Amino acid sequence: MSTERSPIPLLLRRHTSSEIKTLNSVSSSLLPAFGTLVDRNDLQLRKHVIFPYDRRYRLWQTFLVLLVVYSAWASPFELAFKKAASGPLMYVDLVVDGFFATDIILTFFVAYLDKSTYLLVDDHKKIAARYLTKIYFPMDIASTLPFQIIYRLLTGKMHHGQIFGFLNLLRLWRLRRVSELFSRLEKDTRFSYFWIRYSKLICVTLFAVHSAGCFYFWLATIHKPSSDTWIGVNVNDFEQKSIWLGYTYSMYWSIVTLTTVGYGDLHAVNTMEKAFNMLYMLFNIGLTAYLIGNMTNLVVHSAVRTFVMRDSINEILQFASKNRLPEGLKEQMLSHMQLKFKTAELQQEEVLEDLPKAIRSGIAQHLFRRTVEKAYLFKGVSEDLIVQLVSEMKAEYFPPNVEIILQNEVPTDFYIVTSGAVDVISYENRMEKV
Repeated sequence: MSTERSPIPLLLRRHTSSEIKTLNSVSSSLLPAFGTLVDRNDLQLRKHVIFPYDRRYRLWQTFLVLLVVYSAWASPFELAFKKAASGPLMYVDLVVDGFFATDIILTFFVAYLDKSTYLLVDDHKKIAARYLTKIYFPMDIASTLPFQIIYRLLTGKMHHGQIFGFLNLLRLWRLRRVSELFSRLEKDTRFSYFWIRYSKLICVTLFAVHSAGCFYFWLATIHKPSSDTWIGVNVNDFEQKSIWLGYTYSMYWSIVTLTTVGYGDLHAVNTMEKAFNMLYMLFNIGLTAYLIGNMTNLVVHSAVRTFVMRDSINEILQFASKNRLPEGLKEQMLSHMQLKFKTAELQQEEVLEDLPKAIRSGIAQHLFRRTVEKAYLFKGVSEDLIVQLVSEMKAEYFPPNVEIILQNEVPTDFYIVTSGAVDVISYENRMEKV
């Protein structure tokens, strides 16, 4: 029996220096998300073009994510507490906006991956056209411009109107960077998926609590008289009090409402507050369902193999009981099932089944070839026979005191013992002989 190795068709495509440069392979576009960094030296990009998977650029993007966390906290906070928006936070906002303005400029020099061809584009005109024709550019500009400072420079006046508080909310557009970061970390095998997902759920919850509390305080500041509000009933002249006192009251109300505790000490007074409370509680129903559903999936996924093992053992016990199998045979069945689950991580049959035959054959050659060559039965046989035998082999584990092959049974499998020992039991004249 002979085998022929069919050639694998390989399609190559050459580009000139003025055209699009290709990556190492199609799959390399996914590798950085899985913890593998593409080497910048393997690619010849044009001058003044930034490699998107460059370590320094990735560190820059991670730094911007930290600034996004600040923006997500400051934007609703400055809407509710105007004194903070015109104080020291205003200068911090200018510095943060400066970093994001720098990133807008850098984006015009970052190569991108064309998802239709899986080729890396390093043409400056194409990079600029792609960025300018998408919604990212106008939204990035709108979320970066310091409108309050521009108004002050043009008019010479310091305006504290509500309009600037709402314009600052455009900075929440930057939250997409956090979503992209979590999406990339979830695919990165160097980090625990459970803790990445768990951290994401915590961030979503904290942002919802913070935003709702700030907006609820803002409703109290725009309502007249101020005593006819949820906080005015408890704190006289609350607008003149400390900013952090109002923020503490707001967070307290938001958390007890989100957790559906609702002590009743802080409650809606006017119609606007009641309408907001109804919308917030409806939102809480969806958020709670989202959190519980995700946490349930994370916990159940970690214990799914245990559930399968318990169900399999229960089915074996029921089968043995219904068919009145001997106790020894039932013990063998249970021992085999328990050993199967213990060695599942070593065999990885589900993973191997999804791989092409050539890769499975290569794995088998690596795992079993030396074992076959050392077996006395195959000393001196041809190379082709060993290759064909090894390609069809797999590892099996057996618990003690289990019958592997029965006497006079038609043989379908061939075993090579690599660890442990077996007894050959034969019957001669109705006598058992080991």
